[in-house]
Amino acid sequence: MKTVLTSCKRIVVKVGSSLVTNQGAGLDLNALGNWARQIAALNASGHEVILVSSGAIAEGMQRLGWTTRPTLIHELQAAAAVGQMGLVQAYESCFRKHNLHAAQVLLTHADLVDRERYLNARGTLTTLLGLRVIPIINENDTVVTDEIKFGDNDTLGALVTNLIDADVLVILTDQIGLFTADPRKDKNATLVAEARAGEAQLEAMAGGAGSAIGRGGMLTKILAAKRAARSGAHTVIASGHERDVLLRLVQGESIGTLLTAPTLTLAARKQWLADHLQVTGKLVLDDGAIKALKDGKSLLPIGVTQVHGEFQRGAVVACVNAQGNDIARGLSNYNDTEARRIARRPSQEITTLLGYGGDAELIHRDNLVLL
Repeated sequence: MKTVLTSCKRIVVKVGSSLVTNQGAGLDLNALGNWARQIAALNASGHEVILVSSGAIAEGMQRLGWTTRPTLIHELQAAAAVGQMGLVQAYESCFRKHNLHAAQVLLTHADLVDRERYLNARGTLTTLLGLRVIPIINENDTVVTDEIKFGDNDTLGALVTNLIDADVLVILTDQIGLFTADPRKDKNATLVAEARAGEAQLEAMAGGAGSAIGRGGMLTKILAAKRAARSGAHTVIASGHERDVLLRLVQGESIGTLLTAPTLTLAARKQWLADHLQVTGKLVLDDGAIKALKDGKSLLPIGVTQVHGEFQRGAVVACVNAQGNDIARGLSNYNDTEARRIARRPSQEITTLLGYGGDAELIHRDNLVLL
């Protein structure tokens, strides 16, 4: 665990409803303040931290006097709308004590399925991190339906981890980690200190459902780790009650369960790009642009001689040479109409050509893989 976590830079921390609301009794301001203190310390030491926090529905239930989690979607949405007010206000107050701003970001599954909205969300989060603002992310429970909801914030944490290429997902729960069996039923159950994310036996070990307050259980955490590992991120499942758990993890202490990913983040992301064999758009590059890509640089508009096909911002497009041979695949920062307007032109003219400012790169190097 020491070598995995001590070198991480970007961390997603997910905290569950039972922790945030002290098992539904109302927002646990001491707990929120404790996490804010640790995140502030990590921020000061150069780490980038994104917080995925449950608790809006649970806080809304408490404010509305509901003791049982409703099942009707509109009642859940109403509880979320009421609870989100208190949740965000509490976090903002906690981070302000450390001279940090917090930002509320509400997401639905549709935001991450649609490539343009995916890039918009990614751009917003990376900008916030650059400004040293702490993003507080939750599912947009006030508008979700059965078709678009994540289903639990463990899954949301994994999707956010992939979205912003985080190194580690830390899932804080009211359990100390994953056991080989339910320790409440099997006295011989032992803590799994480390395993490979995605191993089949982990799901069998997890089993069980979540609490009456939250939706997730240990199984959703195992599945979230499996999902995060696809982009190369490691996952730690640990108790949110553990003293200074975030600080100690980053210092390399073994706490809870570490589920390691098999590949590096960038390698996994580029493998995802390379798997797109069929594309709707094609960019023809000049020799200078091809050399720049091979040197590890981004694709600038000035290096594109022709644009073929119809595609939206965020689509996977092919980069080819003058003979039509494949050079690379990448995610386009512009749609086909915009790409045609800025092709063969320097990046500083993009605002004039399009009437609004955009990315200097047509494809950023982090979103591009050579073939």
